[in-house]
Amino acid sequence: MKRILICVSLAASALAVHAQPTVDALSKCLAENTTGRDRKDLAKWLFVAMGAHPEMKAIASITASAPEESSRAAGSLFTKLITESCPSQAKAALAAVGPSAFQSGFTVLGQLAMQELMADKDVAAGMGMLQKYIDSEKLHSALGPK
Repeated sequence: MKRILICVSLAASALAVHAQPTVDALSKCLAENTTGRDRKDLAKWLFVAMGAHPEMKAIASITASAPEESSRAAGSLFTKLITESCPSQAKAALAAVGPSAFQSGFTVLGQLAMQELMADKDVAAGMGMLQKYIDSEKLHSALGPK
């Protein structure tokens, strides 16, 4: 039994090593084949979807048409990327890893979208407001040398 577990672990490790380049290639292709507008559309879709959460509804002002519009734009983008821009990379990553390859590839694209949004001065100012409410002394005490 122990031998079987070792063999399965080694096989899984070999597959992961082989699979990573295919996921990296898909991520790179997705990033290279999207514009800033595409990434903002993706971020908008995520924002609208999160705005549907009961705790977010009170603070997110989302129009009735926004879910349909943002889903249409994101769906078109996904379709274009997988079927026109990156079909060989998508097929290879899917074969090597399975559906989670798309999750990994689009996570990278989501990170790029967030970087673009965070670069806006108003967004940066809003994010910077957090610093006012962090207890620096308590942080230094918890993280400093003991």
